[in-house]
Amino acid sequence: MKLWQGRFEGQISADADVFNESLTFDKQLYHADITASVAHATMLGKCNLIPAQEADEICANLRNILSEIESGSLTVQGAEDIHSFVEAELVKRIGDTGKKLHTARSRNDQVATDMRLYVRESIDRATQLLKSLIETLCLRAKESCRYIMPGFTHLRKAQPINCAQYFNAYSEMFLRDLDRFARLRTRMNVMPLGSAALAGTSHPIDREITRELLGFEEISQNSLDAVSDRDFIAEYLFNASLVMAHLSRLCEDTILYTADEFGYWEIPDEYSTGSSIMPQKKNPDLPELVRGKTGRVYGHLAGILATLKGLPLAYNKDLQEDKEPFFDTERTLFSCVGIYTALLKNIKLNVNAMYQAAGEGYSTATDVADYLARRGVPFRDAHAITGKLVRYCIGKKKPLSSLTLREFRLHSDVFAKDILEAVTVRASAEGRNSVGGSSTAAAKNGLKSIQKRLKKY
Repeated sequence: MKLWQGRFEGQISADADVFNESLTFDKQLYHADITASVAHATMLGKCNLIPAQEADEICANLRNILSEIESGSLTVQGAEDIHSFVEAELVKRIGDTGKKLHTARSRNDQVATDMRLYVRESIDRATQLLKSLIETLCLRAKESCRYIMPGFTHLRKAQPINCAQYFNAYSEMFLRDLDRFARLRTRMNVMPLGSAALAGTSHPIDREITRELLGFEEISQNSLDAVSDRDFIAEYLFNASLVMAHLSRLCEDTILYTADEFGYWEIPDEYSTGSSIMPQKKNPDLPELVRGKTGRVYGHLAGILATLKGLPLAYNKDLQEDKEPFFDTERTLFSCVGIYTALLKNIKLNVNAMYQAAGEGYSTATDVADYLARRGVPFRDAHAITGKLVRYCIGKKKPLSSLTLREFRLHSDVFAKDILEAVTVRASAEGRNSVGGSSTAAAKNGLKSIQKRLKKY
Protein backbone atom coordinates (compact mmCIF):
# COMPACT_ATOMS: atom_id res chain seq x y z
CA MET A 1 0.00 0.00 0.00
CA LYS A 2 1.25 3.47 -0.89
CA LEU A 3 1.92 5.96 1.88
CA TRP A 4 -0.72 8.21 0.31
CA GLN A 5 -3.26 5.50 -0.59
CA GLY A 6 -6.01 6.52 1.89
CA ARG A 7 -7.33 9.32 -0.33
CA PHE A 8 -7.90 7.00 -3.30
CA GLU A 9 -10.53 4.34 -4.01
CA GLY A 10 -8.68 2.62 -6.83
CA GLN A 11 -5.10 1.46 -7.27
CA ILE A 12 -2.63 3.38 -9.40
CA SER A 13 -2.30 1.82 -12.84
CA ALA A 14 0.76 -0.31 -13.49
CA ASP A 15 2.22 1.98 -16.14
CA ALA A 16 1.67 5.09 -14.00
CA ASP A 17 3.30 3.30 -11.07
CA VAL A 18 6.38 2.48 -13.13
CA PHE A 19 6.60 6.03 -14.43
CA ASN A 20 6.21 7.52 -10.95
CA GLU A 21 8.63 5.30 -9.02
CA SER A 22 12.13 6.42 -8.10
CA LEU A 23 13.45 3.45 -6.10
CA THR A 24 15.63 2.31 -8.98
CA PHE A 25 17.87 5.31 -8.42
CA ASP A 26 17.03 6.89 -5.07
CA LYS A 27 17.88 3.66 -3.24
CA GLN A 28 21.37 5.14 -3.11
CA LEU A 29 19.96 7.34 -0.36
CA TYR A 30 19.28 4.43 1.99
CA HIS A 31 22.05 5.35 4.43
CA ALA A 32 21.05 9.02 4.53
CA ASP A 33 17.35 8.15 4.83
CA ILE A 34 17.85 5.78 7.76
CA THR A 35 20.29 8.15 9.46
CA ALA A 36 17.77 10.99 9.26
CA SER A 37 14.95 8.71 10.40
CA VAL A 38 16.89 7.60 13.48
CA ALA A 39 17.50 11.25 14.39
CA HIS A 40 13.83 12.09 13.80
CA ALA A 41 12.61 9.17 15.94
CA THR A 42 15.04 10.12 18.69
CA MET A 43 13.65 13.66 18.68
CA LEU A 44 10.06 12.38 18.77
CA GLY A 45 10.91 10.36 21.85
CA LYS A 46 12.71 13.19 23.62
CA CYS A 47 9.78 15.54 22.94
CA ASN A 48 7.29 12.92 24.23
CA LEU A 49 5.52 12.89 20.89
CA ILE A 50 5.85 9.11 21.00
CA PRO A 51 6.81 7.00 24.04
CA ALA A 52 10.56 6.82 24.62
CA GLN A 53 10.45 3.02 24.55
CA GLU A 54 8.82 3.06 21.13
CA ALA A 55 11.38 5.56 19.87
CA ASP A 56 14.14 3.23 21.02
CA GLU A 57 12.46 0.29 19.32
CA ILE A 58 12.13 2.24 16.07
CA CYS A 59 15.79 3.32 16.16
CA ALA A 60 17.06 -0.18 16.93
CA ASN A 61 15.12 -1.69 14.04
CA LEU A 62 16.14 1.07 11.65
CA ARG A 63 19.78 0.32 12.47
CA ASN A 64 19.15 -3.37 11.83
CA ILE A 65 17.62 -2.54 8.45
CA LEU A 66 20.67 -0.43 7.60
CA SER A 67 23.03 -3.22 8.61
CA GLU A 68 21.14 -5.77 6.53
CA ILE A 69 21.08 -3.54 3.45
CA GLU A 70 24.82 -2.97 3.72
CA SER A 71 25.55 -6.66 4.23
CA GLY A 72 23.40 -7.59 1.24
CA SER A 73 20.99 -9.74 3.24
CA LEU A 74 18.14 -7.28 2.62
CA THR A 75 17.36 -6.32 -0.98
CA VAL A 76 15.92 -2.88 -1.61
CA GLN A 77 12.96 -3.50 -3.91
CA GLY A 78 9.20 -3.48 -4.23
CA ALA A 79 8.44 0.10 -3.15
CA GLU A 80 7.74 3.48 -4.72
CA ASP A 81 10.90 5.04 -3.31
CA ILE A 82 13.55 4.47 -0.67
CA HIS A 83 11.51 6.32 1.96
CA SER A 84 8.51 4.06 1.41
CA PHE A 85 10.73 0.98 1.43
CA VAL A 86 12.36 1.78 4.76
CA GLU A 87 9.05 2.62 6.43
CA ALA A 88 7.32 -0.47 5.05
CA GLU A 89 10.19 -2.68 6.23
CA LEU A 90 10.03 -1.08 9.66
CA VAL A 91 6.27 -1.65 9.93
CA LYS A 92 6.74 -5.25 8.80
CA ARG A 93 9.08 -5.78 11.75
CA ILE A 94 7.42 -3.87 14.60
CA GLY A 95 3.86 -3.28 13.43
CA ASP A 96 1.91 -0.13 14.24
CA THR A 97 4.76 1.34 16.25
CA GLY A 98 6.66 1.72 12.99
CA LYS A 99 3.87 3.86 11.58
CA LYS A 100 4.57 6.48 14.24
CA LEU A 101 7.94 7.31 12.67
CA HIS A 102 6.30 9.66 10.18
CA THR A 103 4.81 11.86 12.92
CA ALA A 104 5.61 15.54 12.22
CA ARG A 105 7.37 14.66 8.98
CA SER A 106 6.61 14.68 5.27
CA ARG A 107 8.38 13.00 2.41
CA ASN A 108 9.09 16.54 1.21
CA ASP A 109 11.31 17.53 4.12
CA GLN A 110 12.52 13.94 4.40
CA VAL A 111 13.94 13.78 0.88
CA ALA A 112 15.34 17.31 1.15
CA THR A 113 17.20 16.23 4.29
CA ASP A 114 18.37 12.97 2.73
CA MET A 115 19.80 14.79 -0.26
CA ARG A 116 21.67 17.28 1.90
CA LEU A 117 23.17 14.48 3.96
CA TYR A 118 24.18 12.61 0.81
CA VAL A 119 25.58 15.66 -0.96
CA ARG A 120 27.51 16.69 2.14
CA GLU A 121 29.23 13.30 2.20
CA SER A 122 29.81 13.48 -1.55
CA ILE A 123 31.55 16.83 -1.13
CA ASP A 124 33.85 15.27 1.45
CA ARG A 125 34.72 12.46 -0.98
CA ALA A 126 35.26 14.93 -3.83
CA THR A 127 37.55 16.94 -1.57
CA GLN A 128 39.72 13.92 -0.81
CA LEU A 129 39.98 12.99 -4.50
CA LEU A 130 40.92 16.54 -5.49
CA LYS A 131 43.49 16.69 -2.71
CA SER A 132 45.05 13.49 -4.03
CA LEU A 133 45.15 14.94 -7.55
CA ILE A 134 46.78 18.16 -6.34
CA GLU A 135 49.31 16.21 -4.28
CA THR A 136 50.21 14.27 -7.42
CA LEU A 137 50.60 17.51 -9.38
CA CYS A 138 52.81 18.83 -6.59
CA LEU A 139 54.94 15.69 -6.75
CA ARG A 140 55.39 16.10 -10.50
CA ALA A 141 56.22 19.78 -10.00
CA LYS A 142 58.83 18.98 -7.37
CA GLU A 143 60.42 16.38 -9.65
CA SER A 144 60.55 18.74 -12.62
CA CYS A 145 61.76 22.03 -11.10
CA ARG A 146 65.00 21.85 -13.10
CA TYR A 147 63.30 21.15 -16.43
CA ILE A 148 62.36 23.69 -19.11
CA MET A 149 59.44 23.33 -21.50
CA PRO A 150 57.74 25.57 -24.05
CA GLY A 151 54.88 27.75 -22.89
CA PHE A 152 52.09 28.38 -25.38
CA THR A 153 49.59 31.05 -26.29
CA HIS A 154 47.17 30.43 -29.16
CA LEU A 155 48.76 26.94 -29.30
CA ARG A 156 51.92 28.60 -30.64
CA LYS A 157 55.24 28.53 -28.81
CA ALA A 158 55.42 31.72 -26.76
CA GLN A 159 58.15 31.66 -24.07
CA PRO A 160 60.22 29.06 -22.24
CA ILE A 161 58.77 28.15 -18.86
CA ASN A 162 59.73 26.01 -15.91
CA CYS A 163 58.05 22.62 -16.04
CA ALA A 164 57.10 22.93 -12.37
CA GLN A 165 55.32 26.18 -13.15
CA TYR A 166 53.20 24.26 -15.66
CA PHE A 167 52.08 21.68 -13.10
CA ASN A 168 51.55 24.42 -10.52
CA ALA A 169 49.13 26.13 -12.88
CA TYR A 170 46.80 23.13 -12.78
CA SER A 171 47.19 22.87 -9.00
CA GLU A 172 45.94 26.46 -8.77
CA MET A 173 42.85 25.53 -10.82
CA PHE A 174 42.03 22.52 -8.67
CA LEU A 175 42.66 24.50 -5.48
CA ARG A 176 39.94 26.90 -6.60
CA ASP A 177 37.70 23.87 -7.15
CA LEU A 178 38.46 22.68 -3.62
CA ASP A 179 37.55 26.09 -2.26
CA ARG A 180 34.25 26.12 -4.16
CA PHE A 181 33.29 22.73 -2.73
CA ALA A 182 34.30 23.82 0.79
CA ARG A 183 32.16 26.96 0.54
CA LEU A 184 29.25 24.95 -0.81
CA ARG A 185 29.52 22.53 2.10
CA THR A 186 29.23 25.43 4.53
CA ARG A 187 26.38 27.07 2.64
CA MET A 188 24.30 23.90 2.23
CA ASN A 189 24.79 22.54 5.77
CA VAL A 190 21.31 23.68 6.79
CA MET A 191 18.67 21.22 8.04
CA PRO A 192 15.23 21.22 6.36
CA LEU A 193 13.82 18.43 8.55
CA GLY A 194 10.85 19.77 10.50
CA SER A 195 9.52 21.78 7.57
CA ALA A 196 7.05 18.95 6.87
CA ALA A 197 5.21 19.22 3.54
CA LEU A 198 5.64 22.97 3.12
CA ALA A 199 4.14 24.88 6.08
CA GLY A 200 5.90 23.38 9.07
CA THR A 201 4.16 21.23 11.68
CA SER A 202 1.71 21.78 14.52
CA HIS A 203 3.46 19.14 16.63
CA PRO A 204 5.73 20.60 19.36
CA ILE A 205 8.97 19.28 17.87
CA ASP A 206 12.48 20.39 18.78
CA ARG A 207 14.42 20.87 15.57
CA GLU A 208 17.57 21.66 17.50
CA ILE A 209 17.75 18.04 18.64
CA THR A 210 17.71 16.66 15.10
CA ARG A 211 20.07 19.38 13.89
CA GLU A 212 22.67 18.36 16.43
CA LEU A 213 22.21 14.63 15.84
CA LEU A 214 22.66 15.06 12.07
CA GLY A 215 25.58 17.47 12.29
CA PHE A 216 23.96 20.39 10.52
CA GLU A 217 25.24 23.86 11.35
CA GLU A 218 21.91 25.63 11.04
CA ILE A 219 18.16 25.07 10.86
CA SER A 220 16.23 26.24 7.79
CA GLN A 221 14.28 29.43 8.48
CA ASN A 222 11.53 29.10 5.88
CA SER A 223 9.70 25.85 5.35
CA LEU A 224 8.47 26.78 1.85
CA ASP A 225 12.03 27.33 0.69
CA ALA A 226 13.45 24.40 2.65
CA VAL A 227 11.41 21.68 0.94
CA SER A 228 11.84 23.10 -2.57
CA ASP A 229 15.45 24.29 -2.47
CA ARG A 230 17.79 22.41 -4.77
CA ASP A 231 20.30 25.22 -5.23
CA PHE A 232 22.92 23.04 -3.57
CA ILE A 233 22.42 20.37 -6.25
CA ALA A 234 22.87 22.92 -9.02
CA GLU A 235 25.91 24.37 -7.27
CA TYR A 236 27.47 20.92 -6.86
CA LEU A 237 26.94 20.26 -10.57
CA PHE A 238 28.48 23.64 -11.40
CA ASN A 239 31.50 22.90 -9.22
CA ALA A 240 31.83 19.47 -10.79
CA SER A 241 31.58 21.06 -14.25
CA LEU A 242 34.51 23.35 -13.48
CA VAL A 243 36.57 20.45 -12.16
CA MET A 244 35.83 18.61 -15.38
CA ALA A 245 36.71 21.71 -17.41
CA HIS A 246 40.11 21.92 -15.72
CA LEU A 247 40.63 18.19 -16.02
CA SER A 248 39.65 18.31 -19.69
CA ARG A 249 42.23 21.04 -20.34
CA LEU A 250 44.88 18.88 -18.72
CA CYS A 251 43.74 15.93 -20.79
CA GLU A 252 43.92 18.04 -23.95
CA ASP A 253 47.51 18.94 -23.11
CA THR A 254 48.23 15.28 -22.49
CA ILE A 255 46.79 14.30 -25.86
CA LEU A 256 48.85 16.96 -27.63
CA TYR A 257 52.09 16.54 -25.69
CA THR A 258 52.12 12.76 -26.20
CA ALA A 259 51.51 13.04 -29.96
CA ASP A 260 54.45 12.33 -32.28
CA GLU A 261 54.33 15.94 -33.46
CA PHE A 262 55.13 17.12 -29.90
CA GLY A 263 56.77 14.18 -28.15
CA TYR A 264 57.12 15.94 -24.78
CA TRP A 265 55.41 13.23 -22.71
CA GLU A 266 54.70 9.54 -22.99
CA ILE A 267 51.70 7.67 -21.61
CA PRO A 268 52.78 4.24 -20.33
CA ASP A 269 51.34 1.15 -21.95
CA GLU A 270 49.30 0.41 -18.82
CA TYR A 271 47.21 3.53 -19.47
CA SER A 272 47.02 3.34 -23.27
CA THR A 273 45.03 1.39 -25.82
CA GLY A 274 45.65 0.27 -29.39
CA SER A 275 43.84 0.05 -32.70
CA SER A 276 41.89 -2.95 -33.94
CA ILE A 277 43.27 -2.45 -37.45
CA MET A 278 46.46 -0.35 -37.19
CA PRO A 279 49.09 -2.33 -35.26
CA GLN A 280 51.35 0.67 -34.68
CA LYS A 281 48.82 2.81 -32.83
CA LYS A 282 49.09 3.80 -29.16
CA ASN A 283 46.01 5.83 -28.39
CA PRO A 284 45.33 8.26 -25.52
CA ASP A 285 41.85 6.86 -24.94
CA LEU A 286 41.69 7.65 -21.22
CA PRO A 287 42.33 11.41 -21.62
CA GLU A 288 39.94 11.43 -24.58
CA LEU A 289 37.22 9.76 -22.50
CA VAL A 290 37.65 12.27 -19.69
CA ARG A 291 37.46 15.08 -22.24
CA GLY A 292 34.29 13.53 -23.66
CA LYS A 293 32.66 12.96 -20.28
CA THR A 294 33.07 16.66 -19.51
CA GLY A 295 30.22 17.43 -21.91
CA ARG A 296 28.08 14.87 -20.13
CA VAL A 297 28.50 16.71 -16.82
CA TYR A 298 27.77 20.04 -18.51
CA GLY A 299 24.52 18.53 -19.78
CA HIS A 300 23.45 17.59 -16.26
CA LEU A 301 24.11 21.14 -15.06
CA ALA A 302 21.99 22.56 -17.88
CA GLY A 303 19.29 20.02 -17.08
CA ILE A 304 18.94 20.90 -13.39
CA LEU A 305 18.86 24.61 -14.18
CA ALA A 306 16.09 24.00 -16.70
CA THR A 307 14.18 21.92 -14.14
CA LEU A 308 14.38 24.60 -11.46
CA LYS A 309 13.68 27.68 -13.54
CA GLY A 310 9.87 27.54 -13.66
CA LEU A 311 8.80 25.80 -10.47
CA PRO A 312 6.14 27.50 -8.34
CA LEU A 313 6.51 27.30 -4.56
CA ALA A 314 6.75 24.95 -2.87
CA TYR A 315 7.50 21.28 -3.64
CA ASN A 316 6.78 19.84 -7.10
CA LYS A 317 7.44 16.32 -8.38
CA ASP A 318 9.78 17.80 -10.99
CA LEU A 319 12.35 17.85 -8.19
CA GLN A 320 12.60 14.07 -8.42
CA GLU A 321 14.65 14.85 -11.53
CA ASP A 322 17.52 16.14 -9.39
CA LYS A 323 18.74 12.69 -8.43
CA GLU A 324 19.73 10.83 -11.59
CA PRO A 325 21.77 13.78 -12.94
CA PHE A 326 23.41 14.21 -9.55
CA PHE A 327 24.31 10.54 -9.10
CA ASP A 328 25.66 10.28 -12.64
CA THR A 329 27.69 13.48 -12.20
CA GLU A 330 29.11 12.16 -8.94
CA ARG A 331 30.14 8.85 -10.52
CA THR A 332 31.63 10.60 -13.53
CA LEU A 333 33.52 13.15 -11.45
CA PHE A 334 34.97 10.59 -9.08
CA SER A 335 36.02 8.17 -11.82
CA CYS A 336 37.61 10.88 -13.97
CA VAL A 337 39.57 12.51 -11.15
CA GLY A 338 40.66 9.09 -9.93
CA ILE A 339 41.86 7.75 -13.27
CA TYR A 340 43.69 10.93 -14.19
CA THR A 341 45.47 11.01 -10.84
CA ALA A 342 46.74 7.50 -11.53
CA LEU A 343 47.67 8.40 -15.11
CA LEU A 344 49.50 11.55 -14.04
CA LYS A 345 51.67 9.60 -11.63
CA ASN A 346 52.91 7.42 -14.49
CA ILE A 347 53.37 9.89 -17.34
CA LYS A 348 56.99 10.02 -18.51
CA LEU A 349 58.56 13.37 -19.40
CA ASN A 350 60.84 13.63 -22.42
CA VAL A 351 63.07 16.29 -20.92
CA ASN A 352 65.34 16.78 -23.92
CA ALA A 353 62.45 17.15 -26.36
CA MET A 354 60.79 19.74 -24.14
CA TYR A 355 64.00 21.72 -23.74
CA GLN A 356 64.72 21.73 -27.46
CA ALA A 357 61.16 22.75 -28.28
CA ALA A 358 61.31 25.57 -25.72
CA GLY A 359 63.91 27.35 -27.83
CA GLU A 360 62.06 27.05 -31.12
CA GLY A 361 59.76 29.60 -32.68
CA TYR A 362 61.82 32.60 -31.52
CA SER A 363 60.46 32.07 -28.03
CA THR A 364 63.11 34.29 -26.46
CA ALA A 365 62.17 37.35 -28.52
CA THR A 366 60.45 38.96 -25.53
CA ASP A 367 63.75 38.68 -23.64
CA VAL A 368 65.41 40.70 -26.40
CA ALA A 369 62.75 43.43 -26.11
CA ASP A 370 63.05 43.41 -22.32
CA TYR A 371 66.84 43.63 -22.65
CA LEU A 372 66.52 46.81 -24.70
CA ALA A 373 63.88 48.26 -22.37
CA ARG A 374 66.15 47.75 -19.35
CA ARG A 375 68.76 49.83 -21.18
CA GLY A 376 66.50 52.80 -21.72
CA VAL A 377 64.83 52.01 -25.03
CA PRO A 378 61.07 52.69 -24.81
CA PHE A 379 59.33 49.33 -24.82
CA ARG A 380 57.30 50.04 -27.95
CA ASP A 381 60.51 50.86 -29.81
CA ALA A 382 62.20 47.80 -28.29
CA HIS A 383 59.26 45.70 -29.49
CA ALA A 384 59.61 47.05 -33.04
CA ILE A 385 63.38 46.50 -33.10
CA THR A 386 62.95 42.93 -31.91
CA GLY A 387 60.25 42.28 -34.49
CA LYS A 388 62.63 43.34 -37.24
CA LEU A 389 65.31 41.15 -35.70
CA VAL A 390 62.95 38.15 -35.81
CA ARG A 391 62.13 38.93 -39.44
CA TYR A 392 65.89 38.99 -40.14
CA CYS A 393 66.25 35.55 -38.49
CA ILE A 394 63.39 34.13 -40.53
CA GLY A 395 65.04 35.37 -43.70
CA LYS A 396 68.36 33.84 -42.69
CA LYS A 397 66.66 30.70 -41.32
CA LYS A 398 68.51 31.11 -38.06
CA PRO A 399 67.34 30.97 -34.43
CA LEU A 400 67.92 33.99 -32.21
CA SER A 401 70.41 32.06 -30.12
CA SER A 402 72.72 31.58 -33.13
CA LEU A 403 73.09 35.28 -33.97
CA THR A 404 76.41 36.97 -33.46
CA LEU A 405 76.84 40.22 -31.54
CA ARG A 406 77.51 41.94 -34.86
CA GLU A 407 74.12 40.78 -36.20
CA PHE A 408 72.36 42.04 -33.09
CA ARG A 409 74.07 45.41 -33.42
CA LEU A 410 72.94 45.71 -37.03
CA HIS A 411 69.52 46.39 -35.50
CA SER A 412 70.53 48.47 -32.48
CA ASP A 413 73.83 49.66 -31.07
CA VAL A 414 72.36 49.24 -27.56
CA PHE A 415 73.12 45.52 -27.74
CA ALA A 416 76.23 44.41 -25.86
CA LYS A 417 77.94 41.04 -25.43
CA ASP A 418 75.60 39.93 -22.63
CA ILE A 419 72.73 39.70 -25.12
CA LEU A 420 74.18 36.39 -26.25
CA GLU A 421 73.41 34.87 -22.86
CA ALA A 422 70.05 36.62 -22.47
CA VAL A 423 68.56 34.82 -25.47
CA THR A 424 69.32 31.31 -24.24
CA VAL A 425 66.38 29.16 -23.19
CA ARG A 426 67.41 28.72 -19.57
CA ALA A 427 68.30 32.38 -19.08
CA SER A 428 64.90 33.29 -20.49
CA ALA A 429 63.04 31.10 -18.01
CA GLU A 430 65.28 31.94 -15.07
CA GLY A 431 65.03 35.66 -15.75
CA ARG A 432 61.33 35.73 -14.83
CA ASN A 433 61.68 35.66 -11.08
CA SER A 434 58.56 37.64 -10.19
CA VAL A 435 55.98 35.97 -7.95
CA GLY A 436 54.32 33.26 -10.00
CA GLY A 437 57.00 33.49 -12.68
CA SER A 438 58.90 30.82 -14.58
CA SER A 439 62.24 30.84 -12.76
CA THR A 440 63.21 27.83 -10.68
CA ALA A 441 63.02 29.89 -7.49
CA ALA A 442 59.60 31.29 -8.37
CA ALA A 443 58.28 27.84 -9.30
CA LYS A 444 59.54 26.38 -6.01
CA ASN A 445 57.93 29.21 -4.07
CA GLY A 446 54.71 28.63 -5.99
CA LEU A 447 54.84 24.95 -5.03
CA LYS A 448 55.33 25.83 -1.35
CA SER A 449 52.35 28.18 -1.52
CA ILE A 450 50.15 25.47 -3.03
CA GLN A 451 51.18 22.93 -0.41
CA LYS A 452 50.51 25.40 2.38
CA ARG A 453 47.02 26.26 1.09
CA LEU A 454 46.23 22.61 0.52
CA LYS A 455 46.58 21.92 4.25
CA LYS A 456 43.35 23.88 4.87
CA TYR A 457 41.27 21.12 3.32
